[in-house]
Amino acid sequence: MNSTEKKAELQQKAGALQQRVDAIKHDMQQAHSPDFAEQATERENDEVLQELLLESKASLQSVNHALARIDEGSYGLCIRCGEAIDEQRLSILPEAETCIYCADITGKNR
Repeated sequence: MNSTEKKAELQQKAGALQQRVDAIKHDMQQAHSPDFAEQATERENDEVLQELLLESKASLQSVNHALARIDEGSYGLCIRCGEAIDEQRLSILPEAETCIYCADITGKNR
């Protein structure tokens, strides 16, 4: 896959993640029920939404970093060792910033 196709794929992923972030934020702004028992459940849901929001924002940031690496010409190169990231890894995780070896060393799968 060439960089133009990869950029389009990442831009589409960024758009989907941004929509998710916006939807979660919208859900978090909903008023709570006046019923105490139901309010307790809603507050638990707020905690779940907060975690989903943090995860979605982190994913969006990773995708945006990958897009920046495409623009600067360093996409597909490991940010730790500088070696090429395997195409199969990039096809599964297009925002990967490390080769599999460096990901294993650091304990990160990115």
